[in-house]
Amino acid sequence: MTGTRGYECSPWQLLWRGLDLKGLTQTESTFALSNGHIGLRATLEEAEPRGRPGTYLNGFYEEHPLPYAEAGYGYPEAGQTVVNVTDGKIIRLLVEDEPLDLRYGHTTAHHRVLDFRSGTLRRETEWTSPTGRRVRVCSERLVSFSQRAVVAIRYEVEPLDGEMQLVAQSDLLTNEPIEAETGDPRVAAALEAPLHCEYMTAADYGAVLIHRTSRSDLRMAAAMDHEIGAPNGTGLRTDIAVEDDLARLTVAVNVAEGGKLQLTKYLGYGWSAQRSIPALRSQVDAALAGARQTGWEGLLAEQRQFLDDFWTSADVELEGDPELQQALRFALFHVLQAGARGESRAIPGKGLTGPGYDGHAFWDSETFVAQALTYTLPGAAGDALRWRHSTLDKARSRAQQLGLRGSAFPWRSINGDECSAYWPAGTAAFHVNADIADAVARYLAATGDTKFERDHGTELLAETARLWVSLGHHDPHGGFRIDGVTGPDEYSAIVDNNVYTNLMAQRNLFEAAASCNRQPDVAARLSVTEHEIKAWLAAARAMLVPYDDLLDVHPQSERFTEHARWNFQATPASAYPLLLHFPYFDLYRKQVVKQADLVLAMHLRGDAFTDEEKRRNFAYYEALTVRDSSLSAATQAVLAAECGHSDLAYDYLAEAALVDLRDVHGNVRNGLHIASLAGAWIALVAGFGGMRDHDGELSFRPRLPRDLDFIAFHVCFRQARFRVEVRKDEVTYTLTDGGPVSLRHYGDTVTLVAEPVTLPLPEPPDLPRPAQPEGRAPQRRRPRPGTGAAAAAAAPASVAQGTVTGAEDGRVSGR
Repeated sequence: MTGTRGYECSPWQLLWRGLDLKGLTQTESTFALSNGHIGLRATLEEAEPRGRPGTYLNGFYEEHPLPYAEAGYGYPEAGQTVVNVTDGKIIRLLVEDEPLDLRYGHTTAHHRVLDFRSGTLRRETEWTSPTGRRVRVCSERLVSFSQRAVVAIRYEVEPLDGEMQLVAQSDLLTNEPIEAETGDPRVAAALEAPLHCEYMTAADYGAVLIHRTSRSDLRMAAAMDHEIGAPNGTGLRTDIAVEDDLARLTVAVNVAEGGKLQLTKYLGYGWSAQRSIPALRSQVDAALAGARQTGWEGLLAEQRQFLDDFWTSADVELEGDPELQQALRFALFHVLQAGARGESRAIPGKGLTGPGYDGHAFWDSETFVAQALTYTLPGAAGDALRWRHSTLDKARSRAQQLGLRGSAFPWRSINGDECSAYWPAGTAAFHVNADIADAVARYLAATGDTKFERDHGTELLAETARLWVSLGHHDPHGGFRIDGVTGPDEYSAIVDNNVYTNLMAQRNLFEAAASCNRQPDVAARLSVTEHEIKAWLAAARAMLVPYDDLLDVHPQSERFTEHARWNFQATPASAYPLLLHFPYFDLYRKQVVKQADLVLAMHLRGDAFTDEEKRRNFAYYEALTVRDSSLSAATQAVLAAECGHSDLAYDYLAEAALVDLRDVHGNVRNGLHIASLAGAWIALVAGFGGMRDHDGELSFRPRLPRDLDFIAFHVCFRQARFRVEVRKDEVTYTLTDGGPVSLRHYGDTVTLVAEPVTLPLPEPPDLPRPAQPEGRAPQRRRPRPGTGAAAAAAAPASVAQGTVTGAEDGRVSGR
C-alpha cells in the first residue's frame, strides 16, 4: 500500500492515511513531538524505512570552526550545530523471524494521527510479512508537558492469523548514521559520530547511556525502562545488553490469535555542561522513577489536562474554511511544543522538529513566537526572555569586541555566542537588540510581572538601550542617526537609518527609561544614572525616520527608493529564492525586498505612522516584496487587513498557516517554520482581529474577509482571559476568567466585567488589490464548501500538499 493521499481535513488532528515512502522526511517533521526540552522527529518505531531520524535536546550542540577565505577582526570563530542525540524511539519487531519493514511484504492499512488535544502521535498498521503472516501494530507516543524529561511509548502487536512468535528489540541508539545535508565539510565532520561514550549500564528491563561531545564539551544521558504485558502469551523471555552506543532489551514471546504483546517504554533525557556522570545518571533515573510512578495512563491524563488548559487560553475558531481551521490549530500546537518547557533555553527557528538552521535561534523567537506566547501561554514567553537574560555576559563581551557599550545580542546562536559567518547579516543586524526589548516591553505590559522586570526586564532594556546610544550619533541637522546596519530584509545590508531599526530602537530607548524610573534601585545597581536616562530620551526624541517627499512613502532605509528596481519580469520562477541565483552585491543595490521590513515596522510601530501613510507604504512595498523568507506572509497579512485589503490578507494568512502542511518553501524535511506558524496566529488576531498593543494598551479593529463567516480567538492579558468573536457586522468581547479588563474598540474604551459586550463593525472599505512582483503573488485562497466543524466532521477530505509558491527558504550563510 503506497502512494500519496495527503493530510485529511479534521479540526483537532493531523491525519495521514496510506504510506508515502518518498514523503517520510516531510511527515517526520509535521508529526514531530516536543515539549521545548526534548524533540522527537516522527520516525517509525521500527526505525526503517526512515527519512531523517532526529532526537534533540534543546541547547545541546557541537561546535565546528567557521570558514573564512580572509579572516577579519571581530569575526565569530566557532559555529554551533544541533546534535541528533541518543534515539530511544526504536522498537524493532520481528514476526516469525521476519523484520517488520513497510518496504517489504504488504501493508494493507496504515495511518498516523497527531492529536492536538491529547498531545500524542498515534499509529496503526496492518502488515502481511513476505511469508504471509499478518499482524496489527498500534502505537502511541508522547513527550510529556508535565514531566519535561520524560518520553513514553505504548507499542502493541496483535497476531491476525493464529499463534506466532513475536520478538521486539527496544533500543537506545547513539550516533545513528545520518546523511548530513550541508555543503560545509566542517559541519559534516562535526556531526559524524559526535558523541563519545563515558558510561553505560543495563539491568532487568532498563539501561542508561551517557555520552559527551568532543568540542562543545557537553554531556548528555538517556535512560529507558519498560513494562511488558503479553495476555495469552507463552514462553516469555527477555534479555538486556549494552555497549558503547547501543542498549537493547529483547523480548520474545509466543502470542495466540486474540492476544497481544504490549510494551510500554519510558525514556528519560538530561544534559549539562557541568554535571558529573553520577549526577546526570541520577537525573535520568529520577525521571524514569517519576514516569513509572505516574504510569502510562497517568501520563496521558496529565498531557490532556495540560492541553485542555492551553486550548482554553489559546484556541482559535473560524467558519468557512475547514482546512485553515485545521492548519491554525496545527500551528498553535507546534508553537506550544516549541516553547512550553524550554525554560532556560532558546526557542530555535525550527523548534525541535529538525536540523534546519543548525538548530539556531534568531530574532524570530522574540518578534513572532514570543509575541504569540505572550497572549496565549505567557509563562513560556517569560521563560524565553529569561534565556536571553542568561546570555547577557556573552552579549556584553560581543559589544565590547565591536567597540560598543551595552550588549550586542547574536543574530543566530544556540548558547548566546554569535555564530553567523556572514557579518553583513549577522554582526550588522543590530535590530535583534530592539526585538528583544520589544518582547520584554510587551510581556511586561501584558502580564504586569514586576518580579520579572526587577530580576530580568530592566537589565535587558537598559543593556539594549546602551547599545543604541553607542552605535548611533546626533548629526548636525538635529537627528539621531543609526548608520551601517542591516534590517529584517536580508536583501538590503549595511544601510543607513533603516526605518524598522530606528523606530524599534526608539521604542527600546523609551521603554528602558520608563523601566529604570519604575525600578530606581535596580537602575542604581546597573549604574544607570539620570544623565544616561536623559541621553536615551534625547536620542529617542531625535530619532531620524527617512521620508521620500517625491514618492510620498517611507524609504525602507535612507535612499532606498533611489535605487534601481529589480527586473522582476526578466526573473523566472526557477530563479527564486534570489539569494541562491544572484550575487548579493546586486541584490543590495536594487529595490527588491526579501521579507517584510518597512511593513513589519508598520505593524510593531504602527503608532508612528498615519493610516494614509500605511496604505501608501503597503502598496509600494507589495510591488517589491518577493517573500523568499517564510517570515513575510504573516506580516503582510496583518497590514493588508489593516489597509483594507481583506481578501489579500486572507491569502497571506493561509500561506503562513499552511507553510509546512503544503511545504510551500520545499524544505519542511529539515523541520517546521515555527515563526511562520506563530505568525499565522498573529495574522488572524492582529490582522482580522485588528489587535494592537501600543503603549501597553490593547485595542481592536476587527474585520472579516468575504469568504469567512466567523472567527473567534482568546487572549490572556493581566491575569485575565477573554474571548473575541467576530462576525460580518459585529464583534462580541467576553471575559472568561479573571478581570476586569479594559480595551479599546475602534478607539472607544470598553471594560469587560461579567456580561459579554457586543459592538457593531463599520463597513469595510472596498479598495483595489495592490500588485506584487510578477509571479510572486500569493495563491488565491479558495475555501472548500461548508463551514467550520460541521464540514470538517463530514467525510474527511484530502488536503493535498499543494504547489510550491517559493523555493528553498534560504537565509544567508546557507539558509
